[in-house]
Amino acid sequence: MMAGGGVRFLLLILTVAICGAASVFQPISDAHRSAALDVFVPVDGSYKSLEEAYEALKTLEILGIDKKSDLSSATCENVVKVLGSSSSTLKDAFYALNVNRILKCKIGDAGPKDVVSQLQAGVKDAKLLLDFYYSVRGLVLVKEQFPATDIILGDAEAIFRSIKALSQSDGRWRYSSNNPESSTFAAGLAYETLAGVISLAPSELDPSLIQTLKKGIVKLFDSIQKFDDGTFYFDEKSVDASQGPISTTASVIRGLTSFAASESTGLNLPGDKIVGLAKFFLGVGIPGDAKDFFNQIDALACLEDIKFSVPLILSLPSTVISLTKKEPLKVKVSTVLGSKAPALSVKLTQALSSKSVDSSVINNQELKFDTDSATYFLDSFPKNFDVGKYTFVFEILLDDSAHEKVYITEAQTKVPIAATGVISIENAEIAVLDSDIGSVQSQKKLDLTKDGAVSLSANHLQKLRLSFQLTTPIGNAFKPHQAFFKLKHESQVEHIYLVKTSGKKAELVLDFLGLVEKLYYLSGKYEIQLTIGDASMENSLLSNIGHIELDLPERPEKAPRPPQQSTEPYSRYGPKAEISHIFRIPEKLPAKQLSLVFLGIIVLPFIGFLIGLTRLGVNIKSFPSSTGSAISALLFHGGIGAVLLLYVLFWLKLDLFTSLKALSLLGVFLLFVGHRTLSQLAAASNKLKSA
Repeated sequence: MMAGGGVRFLLLILTVAICGAASVFQPISDAHRSAALDVFVPVDGSYKSLEEAYEALKTLEILGIDKKSDLSSATCENVVKVLGSSSSTLKDAFYALNVNRILKCKIGDAGPKDVVSQLQAGVKDAKLLLDFYYSVRGLVLVKEQFPATDIILGDAEAIFRSIKALSQSDGRWRYSSNNPESSTFAAGLAYETLAGVISLAPSELDPSLIQTLKKGIVKLFDSIQKFDDGTFYFDEKSVDASQGPISTTASVIRGLTSFAASESTGLNLPGDKIVGLAKFFLGVGIPGDAKDFFNQIDALACLEDIKFSVPLILSLPSTVISLTKKEPLKVKVSTVLGSKAPALSVKLTQALSSKSVDSSVINNQELKFDTDSATYFLDSFPKNFDVGKYTFVFEILLDDSAHEKVYITEAQTKVPIAATGVISIENAEIAVLDSDIGSVQSQKKLDLTKDGAVSLSANHLQKLRLSFQLTTPIGNAFKPHQAFFKLKHESQVEHIYLVKTSGKKAELVLDFLGLVEKLYYLSGKYEIQLTIGDASMENSLLSNIGHIELDLPERPEKAPRPPQQSTEPYSRYGPKAEISHIFRIPEKLPAKQLSLVFLGIIVLPFIGFLIGLTRLGVNIKSFPSSTGSAISALLFHGGIGAVLLLYVLFWLKLDLFTSLKALSLLGVFLLFVGHRTLSQLAAASNKLKSA
C-alpha cells in the first residue's frame, strides 16, 4: 500500500487544484523518460522486492526504455525461486508472474505447476478481496505466458458471486465481509479481478450478473471528483487514508479498462469522464515518488489501450504569441502517451479576451495542418487582435466517422493564451511646477527606452510631475500591471510611488509640501527611477531618468528620523538579531523544613481519625452478608475510594474543570448505591427490632 497519501494529496492540490478554468495539458514526453531513469534506480542490479521490480520494469516498458538486460540476471533468479516454490505467498507469485511477462525468464514451457496449484487453491479458499485479486490475476498471467497450461475456473459463476458479495450500493467495495467500510481503491481491484474471472470462465456467465455490475460502475462514477478545468479523479473517503488520489484513480482505471476489455461486458465508459481522467494524470506533471510515477504511466497506458475510448489530447508547444515577431499559433493533437492521432481537423471556435468575455475576437477559424511536424497552425490574426490575456476555445473533428468509435475528444478545449507585443511609450516628460498656480518652472522631454541624465531642482513649495502615454501595437490604450516611480536619496533612503493610468495617459504628481515629513526633511540629491512592467509587454523597462536636487526645510526636533540604511542592500534578507526574552524572576520559596512542618500538621488530623476509629471499636460486623446487599455496599465504599483518588489526582495533575466533571459522575453513582445500601441496612435493622 502507498504511504504518505496525505502529503501527496497536498502536493496534488498545489499542482492541479490551483489551475483555473483553462489549463494546458501536455502528453508524456522525453522529460518523463529522463525522469524515470532517475526515479527507478536499482540497487546493485536489482530492486528490494518483486513489486518494486515490476513497477519499474512496467513503467520503463511503457515509456520505451530498454533496461531489461541490466536487471535480468538477479531479478530472474528471484522470479524462478518464487515460481518454483509452493510456499510462496500469493502476492509474491502474482508479482513474479508480472515480472516474468516482461523479462521472459527461463522457467520452462510446462509452466510453474506448483504455483498454479497454489493459485487455484487460493481462489477456492479466498475470503479477502486481495486474496481473490492475487489468485485470479495470477492465473490470468499464467494463461497468457504458458499457453500449454490448461487453466479454467469450473465454478467461475460461484467465484464471481463471492467477489460480488463484497460490493456496496454506492459502487465502492469492501476488502472483506467482516469490514463494513467500503473503498474506492478496492473497487478498482474488484473490477480487475472480475475481469479475470470472466476471461477464465469456461462459458459465458449469467448476463444479469454483468448488468448488475455495470449499474455499480455507474454508481461509482457518481462519486467522481472534478476540478474547474475539466479534470476528473477518484479519491478515498475514510477506509484507507494511505491511498491518495493518484493511486486510487489508477486502481479504478485499471479495473474498468480490464473489465471493458471483455467483449461480453459491453461496457461503454462516459467519454467526458475518460478525457477528464487522462487530464488528471497529465496535469500531475512528473511525480517524484516511484509509486506515483508508476500509477501515472500505467493508468495512462490503460487509457490508451481501450479499444473504443482512446482519449485524444490537444496541446500547445507554447501558450505565448508574440505579435512583434508575428509568431503563428501552433497546436498538436496526440494520444496521452504522445502517439500519432488519426486524420482530423482543429477549429478555433472562439478567442475570448479577459477584458471582454462576452465578445470573441476570432470565430470558427479552422487551423492549417503541417504534415512534416504534425502540427496545426494559425499564421494570421484579425486586425483587432491585440496584446493581452485570452482564452482560446478549440474543437477537434475526426475526418473519418469510423474513428469516432475508437477515439474520444473533449467537446471543447479551453486554453489560456498570452499575446505579447512592443508597447509604444510616447510623450514622456518630467516637469517641476509651482504649487500655487501650477505653472511649469522647468520641463524635460524623456526617452524612457534608455537611461537619461536629467537634472532638476525644486523646493518644498513646488511639485514634480511625470507623464507619458502607453499604446498597444494597434493603437489601443495600455494599462501596465506595474508602474512605479522611485526617489532615492544620497543617504540610500528610498521612496516608491505608484503611477496611475487613465486612458492612454499615465501621470504622477508629487506635492513636496505634503511630503516633507515622509521625506524626513532630507534635502539634497535624489536619484529618479521609473519601472514599467507587464506580462504582455515585451519592452518592460527600468529606466534611470536622472536626479533632482530638493531643498527642504530643516527637520523639527520631534519629527521622525530616517531609518538606518545598511551598507549591504541585501542584508535585509539575512538572519535577524536574536531576541532576548526577559522572564519574571521566580518568587522566593520558604525553607524546606518549614514546608515539612506544615505537611505534618496537615497529616495529623488523618492520624487522629485512624486512632479514633480504633478507640470507638469500629468493625465490619454489620457489613451485609446477602449477595445483593454486599455488592451495593462494596460499590458504595469503592465510590468513596474513587472520590479520594480523584482528590489525589486533582492535586497531582488534573485541572479543576476535569475534576468537577469526574466528581459529578461519581456523585450520581454514590447517590444511587449509597441510598440502596442505607435502605438495605435500615430494613435489616427493622427486622432485628421486630424480632
